[in-house]
Amino acid sequence: MSEPRADAIIEALLFCSGRSLSCSELATQSSMDEEQIAHCLENLRGQYKRRRGNALQIVEVGGRWSMEVDPRLSSYLPSELRGDIPDRLQRAAALIAYHQPMMQSDLVNMMGPIAYDYVRSLTRLGLVDRRRKGNTRRLQTTRYFAERFQCPHTEPKKVKEWFRQQAEENGISSQSLVDSIRELDPKVGDMDVIPDSDGTEDDIEDQD
Repeated sequence: MSEPRADAIIEALLFCSGRSLSCSELATQSSMDEEQIAHCLENLRGQYKRRRGNALQIVEVGGRWSMEVDPRLSSYLPSELRGDIPDRLQRAAALIAYHQPMMQSDLVNMMGPIAYDYVRSLTRLGLVDRRRKGNTRRLQTTRYFAERFQCPHTEPKKVKEWFRQQAEENGISSQSLVDSIRELDPKVGDMDVIPDSDGTEDDIEDQD
């Protein structure tokens, strides 16, 4: 049997990993150098884009690469295979991305006490990072959030800028996000206060 192509080896590693991988990790697993791996990844991404009706795609987020099912096909998959995150939680994560760094107390003002349950769920899912700040917690998005929402950035500041641009282009506001969550979950209270400040750039901590 002839030696497999370098592209095929990298493709197999992405398929079997079940998570995103950096060029450094792929280099360790394949014994190739990172420059060769970067070239293979770009070739693979191009090949997948050119294939008509392809179910899979090669995605790069923040320097990490993964093989994923085309989002347009997710509704055709059984729920146990989709790894679904409920819409209400996805929208709550989007609300945090819109305002980050966001104080948990501000989220409670917007959604009511049920916000505490949402934050716990989002933290367990790995979409949101919460850290103690005074008597409350500071919330911001994680690398997994960027991968899940196919954001090309992982730094919270850049994620916020990207997300706000997407929201503006689609006519989405902070108010409409809360309204959409309330439609899915009657336990969500009325928006009492929209934060006057979304935090400062110094408050945003980059994720590893």
